[in-house]
Amino acid sequence: MCGRMAITLPHAAMAQVFDAVASNDLPDVPNYNVCPTVQVHTVTSDDGLRRLRPMRWGFIPHWYDSPTDGPLLINARSETIATKPAFRQAARTRRCLIVASGFYEWKRIAGEKPLPWYITRADAAPMAFAGIWQDWDRDGSAMATCAIVTCAANAAMEPIHHRLPVILSPGDWGKWLGEQGHGAATLMTQVADDALHFTRVGTAVNSNRASGPDLIVPIDPDAHDQ
Repeated sequence: MCGRMAITLPHAAMAQVFDAVASNDLPDVPNYNVCPTVQVHTVTSDDGLRRLRPMRWGFIPHWYDSPTDGPLLINARSETIATKPAFRQAARTRRCLIVASGFYEWKRIAGEKPLPWYITRADAAPMAFAGIWQDWDRDGSAMATCAIVTCAANAAMEPIHHRLPVILSPGDWGKWLGEQGHGAATLMTQVADDALHFTRVGTAVNSNRASGPDLIVPIDPDAHDQ
């Protein structure tokens, strides 16, 4: 799964990388501790025009009467996305890219604090997670919401966690966004083991209130009490 991430790229740079027009209400950057239910940076495409726009991280199905009417849906499993009632229409027609500099995952060892790792692309390029989105509206309270598509972990990720976000390469962005016809389902696969870089970071990020660049500072991978 993916339950926390960081985004450090300036808005103008994000718009350039994704060849998108930036909205004027994007979340502030940098943010080293992006948590579920906050606004995240997404890219959508409408008739070939890409927009860099904010969405709530936490997909809200149209039948929810409130954002808390059911489970918090921050991830969508690639194996079942096409059949789950909450996700299947979005998987066909409302796909997006969710932008991050990296994400956090925790290795859990019985009797010890969860040990956080910060994961980035090995080439240090921005990450583009496969995402789906949904407009939700009740009594005039409207918002765009999204979830990250996940797949089984690759061999590099498996020692830390059994799930992994679907991370799209630049050549696949257009297909996922529907700009190149059909075939998006074939993209919901693991990245290569050598495509990711893993950094052990301190346990300060275990708190969703933590902030600042110190959260991604490397520490000794064998340290358990930082």
